[in-house]
Amino acid sequence: MNIESYIDQTVKNAKAASRCIASADTALKNTALAFMAENIIASAATLKTENEKDISAAQKAGLSEAIIDRLKLTDSRIKGMADGVSQIIGLADPVGQLISGHTRPNGLQIQKVRVPLGVIVIIYESRPNVTADAAALCLKAGNAVILRGGKESIHSNIAIYKILASSLEKAGLDKRCIQLVEVIEREAIDYLLKADRYVDVVIPRGGEALIRTVVEKSTIPVIKHYKGVCHTYVDEFANPRMGEEICFNAKVQRPATCNAMETMLVHEKIAHIFLPEIAKKLQNAKVEIRGCSKTCEILGSSRLPAAAVKQATEEDFYNEYLDLILNVKVVNSLEDAIVHITKYGSNHSDAIVTENVHNALKFTKEVDSAAVYVNASTRFTDGYEFGMGAEIGISTDKLHARGPMGLEELTSYKFVVFGNGQLRK
Repeated sequence: MNIESYIDQTVKNAKAASRCIASADTALKNTALAFMAENIIASAATLKTENEKDISAAQKAGLSEAIIDRLKLTDSRIKGMADGVSQIIGLADPVGQLISGHTRPNGLQIQKVRVPLGVIVIIYESRPNVTADAAALCLKAGNAVILRGGKESIHSNIAIYKILASSLEKAGLDKRCIQLVEVIEREAIDYLLKADRYVDVVIPRGGEALIRTVVEKSTIPVIKHYKGVCHTYVDEFANPRMGEEICFNAKVQRPATCNAMETMLVHEKIAHIFLPEIAKKLQNAKVEIRGCSKTCEILGSSRLPAAAVKQATEEDFYNEYLDLILNVKVVNSLEDAIVHITKYGSNHSDAIVTENVHNALKFTKEVDSAAVYVNASTRFTDGYEFGMGAEIGISTDKLHARGPMGLEELTSYKFVVFGNGQLRK
């Protein structure tokens, strides 16, 4: 196969299909989405069979348990994938929405109206559910999409894509509205990122190395987040029990996700009580703790084994582990916690646990992240959890989109102007 020719035809097909899907009415798009959700459930056995090929290959390649967990398609995750598609049906179609409008003194009526972005390329790793999530959101927002998943999930992605394509045809839509790049060579990505005549935006989902590579090579605008270095600060006025549960959930529930907590900050006034208790729970969950000097001192004098905590380095606090590893630092004040987050964080998701309203409001005002939480786990930074339907990704950019990217974030706008013969003087 000539990869350059393959990609060239793919992007041309997407551009042609984008005109069709941009003008499709809501009912037609919803019909296609309903077929997708229905067929995902009906094809669960096939999806699991194909997914097992990816899992087996990942195990042979020695990939971490956290990465393998991201790859797995269980019955509950397949249902969740279908539910995410179904939820999008119930969301308002953003295409054609009037954002604002006004009439000028000369009688010109100026309207700001939502329109699709056009052709979107989504490059992602590991999680096969992204194939359905991304396709469904792009479809509802009137965009054509080209999907390029990681080679570690190729069998799962192809199986999901076949379901999506057949659903489009069944609904009477151009199946080229959704395309999957089925070649695994990295050369395919290089050609995609230079197709600025046909592609309007690139959205990478994956590790920092992938995203930086995409940004460096792309001649197309990129919506990105480099990494998710998320923090939870347990304030001196925190409810300790609540703090334990929130921190444990934020780290352990799914550690390989970008909204998992990577650093826990604890106020010095409660550290001696709070740290030994949470450390026991984390140790039982096989979490490796990398602590500051004060953390090591407190946990060293507790009944935890000496190996339960390692000395954290400066570099550790910048790391997105995506694994059962957690940085812990004792801070002197709320201000110290905010300074730490500002220095080491990635503007993704950060939380405070406190019963003090003043501290909560100060934290939400001064922490400049896409999602800021009070008394809740950072694991909620997710389009589905925010009620936006299955998200396209989390943006830490400030231009165009920030945070979970749902339907509105997959549109742009244009100005529609109605006149009655007005001429500029």
